Amino acid sequence: MNPQEHELTYPWAETPAPGTIITLRPGVHWLRMRLPFALDHINLWLLDDEIEVDGGLRRGWTVIDCGITSDETKAAWEKLFDTAFEGRPLLRLIATHFHPDHLGLAHWLTRGGERERWRVRLWMSAAEYAFGRFLSAGTNETAGEDAAAHFRRHGLSDPDALAKVRARGSGYYPKLVPAVPRSFHRISDGDEIAIGRAGSRRIFRAIVGYGHSPEHVSLYCAEDKLLVSGDMVLPRISTNVSVFDVEPEGNPLPRYLRSLDHYLMLPADTLVLPSHGKPFVGLHRRVAQQHAHHQARLEEVWRACATPKTAAEIVPVLFNRELDLHQTTFALGESLAHLHALWYEGRLARIDDGGVWRFTQA
Repeated sequence: MNPQEHELTYPWAETPAPGTIITLRPGVHWLRMRLPFALDHINLWLLDDEIEVDGGLRRGWTVIDCGITSDETKAAWEKLFDTAFEGRPLLRLIATHFHPDHLGLAHWLTRGGERERWRVRLWMSAAEYAFGRFLSAGTNETAGEDAAAHFRRHGLSDPDALAKVRARGSGYYPKLVPAVPRSFHRISDGDEIAIGRAGSRRIFRAIVGYGHSPEHVSLYCAEDKLLVSGDMVLPRISTNVSVFDVEPEGNPLPRYLRSLDHYLMLPADTLVLPSHGKPFVGLHRRVAQQHAHHQARLEEVWRACATPKTAAEIVPVLFNRELDLHQTTFALGESLAHLHALWYEGRLARIDDGGVWRFTQA
């Protein structure tokens, strides 16, 4: 266990097996889907709900996030439809952001699975929806070369790795997110969303955060002190904050840290429902841990740049373990986010070394 985890409280020792649920509060259920990555799962949330339809009330469910498109994930959902759903329909799907593990199966789930049991609306922020639609279409014919050029410019020189990045091209995201629903209901910062049965509805307030993705939506219920944090606050690992080729001079880390501070306005004993790891209590402590973590990393990076360094050369400074290509691209993106934060602060200078960017102490 990470030593910092001892500073958090985990009310549930067990985790739900795929296709099963754990009830956290009346009408609030935890489910989990497997992922084929080093981060091998995503938590999803099933909420008892009721909406007005044709002058009457229809009881059903709201789901938050949905997992990637895969036969295994579909089978787990089909099992849930036949068991945990208790014969009631899905009423809406909320996606916290566009990343494949959160949006991948939205097109299938909003249609009611293999038997197309229902047609419901996807709810998410506009920027996240737009990114998902664009990437799912797979129309950027230069995506692979653009990504390879970006990584090469920042010091990734292994020909095999660059060839794999090129080959992945624009097809990687559509494999996990083959389609996105053609319409959506927009969520904006501060929106209040009523979820639950008439007379006992929970009001969730949308909290938009930046840095991990363009317009990430977390949901907070004040009455229950319940925060669905998505990927913005995670208990065991730090949220990935990266610079990629689509925004090559981006500066996401300060945006992320400012977004984290919004959670300090919530009660310290809020129950946090993260997308990865277990539900926990200790929100303020976790925010403080993340600030300290990134400040320490910034200082490590600054010291390493006593001599000029590329982002690829910073990766082993921040990640002292073996990384596969998938992990390397994220690690390089995160290294670059720390370099850019220091560069924008004026603590580092950026040097063009024959088409490769190096950073050195200013």
